[in-house]
Amino acid sequence: MENQSYLLLLLPIPFVFSILIFKLYSSSSHQSHNSPPTPLALPVIGHLHLIKNPLHLSLASLSSRYGPIFSLRLGCRSFLVVSSPSAVEECFTKNDIVFANRPYSMAGDCLTYNYASFTWSPYGHLWRILRRLSVVELFSSHTLQKSAIIREQEMAKVVGALHKIYKNSGQKVDLNTLISTYSFNIVMRSLTGKGFVGEEEIGSEAGKETIQRIRELFAPSLLLGMCDYFPVLRWIGYKGMERNMMLLHKKRDEFLQRLVDEIRAKNNANGERKRSNFIEALLSVQAEEPEFYSDDIIKSFLLVMLSAGADTSSVTLEWAMSRLLTQPEEMQKLREEIDENVGHDRLIKDSDLPKLPYLRCVVNETLRLHPAAPLLLPHFSSEECVVAGYSIPRGTILMVNAWAMHRDPNLWDEPDKFNPERFKAAETEEKGQKFVPFGIGRRACPGAAMALRTVSLALGAFVQCFEWEKPTDHVELDFNASLKVTLHKSNPLQAVCILQNQTRLRLDASLL
Repeated sequence: MENQSYLLLLLPIPFVFSILIFKLYSSSSHQSHNSPPTPLALPVIGHLHLIKNPLHLSLASLSSRYGPIFSLRLGCRSFLVVSSPSAVEECFTKNDIVFANRPYSMAGDCLTYNYASFTWSPYGHLWRILRRLSVVELFSSHTLQKSAIIREQEMAKVVGALHKIYKNSGQKVDLNTLISTYSFNIVMRSLTGKGFVGEEEIGSEAGKETIQRIRELFAPSLLLGMCDYFPVLRWIGYKGMERNMMLLHKKRDEFLQRLVDEIRAKNNANGERKRSNFIEALLSVQAEEPEFYSDDIIKSFLLVMLSAGADTSSVTLEWAMSRLLTQPEEMQKLREEIDENVGHDRLIKDSDLPKLPYLRCVVNETLRLHPAAPLLLPHFSSEECVVAGYSIPRGTILMVNAWAMHRDPNLWDEPDKFNPERFKAAETEEKGQKFVPFGIGRRACPGAAMALRTVSLALGAFVQCFEWEKPTDHVELDFNASLKVTLHKSNPLQAVCILQNQTRLRLDASLL
């Protein structure tokens, strides 16, 4: 009897696959003659056999064969891959509203509070309200100025920890953990008023363990996967992927709800409604419109900041230091600029950044070579449109290969060379759409200004306060990358820190 029940469960599978094959062949036979170039597809799987990791390199290789705009089919999903500035501009000007949506996915279903965040919500009224609130409360010029003290204090803590921990010149530094501590503490203080790691724990084993747990809990995890290409796999519980996502969401939700409840209880106990941090601001808005601003809406904001905001800044800072360690002449140019405009008597401040154009060039060049999201975030066409003269069907997922554009020899001189000087000309960033590390169009990253300040301040302080060298016994200082959602270094960054108490900044307590 049990065997018969098992066979009954298996019966729908061939039927589902038959329908899938029919639909794929049907759509293929009716494909417009004016479609973008595409490789030869296999039955059912489409072009999945051509895709290898890392994905941005695989797509760049296909682009070299089929051109800067081509289409792919992965299972039942259709993709448009673009790495041409003119095509990118057309997608996000003439067709900006058409591509203003995000694709639905299993990860989106499980991890985004029913797409309630401004990053993943469908384009429309909800998205406009959430986007406006994020800009006003987190990313406006006024808010960025107010939060400068948080960035400066967290940077001073890291510099102070370096001075205390590495007292002997020539010690190896775990920059990966220190950079992550700096980034996550800034985000956490902006959200709640207090950081993850206290000043006395920075650089300690306890501090490292805390940051490692938080990085694992909030690692970006919204790439499309096999269950999105073949929905039947989700139905049969392929590799337990959906179950694992639901477990991850539960852990995240418990953590985020605890943050919200703690601040709500504190404000209720004090009998006042403050707005000194982001959660307090959201709770204040919630009190005025409780039907709309649910706890899930609040937690969706926190999730985006912790999973995207902190991760992208720390990744960029790590790549920047890696590049400077291999090119000491660029490090020296940056040091001379900081010496001339900031000096040795105090730590660099947020207000110093506009006076340091070469620092901005270094950060831009890092973002060009190592964009934190090399494929940006995917977009989804809500109706049929035309891009570069090609007909693009409704329901197509748009992927912009920023990594390929940033290294295109037709757009950049010596594209693989780290050369901050190329960004000295003001028009470089605005010429076409060839430099898009934060996306483009109405769904571009609203936190770009905060990210640039966070990275620039830390990079400037590292160069201002210390001399740095590559470890002579460390062969893992390379530029290989692993792509999850953001482009991480394959190996954690380490460097040799040489304290300069005489010729560099004196790091006494009064300066920190």
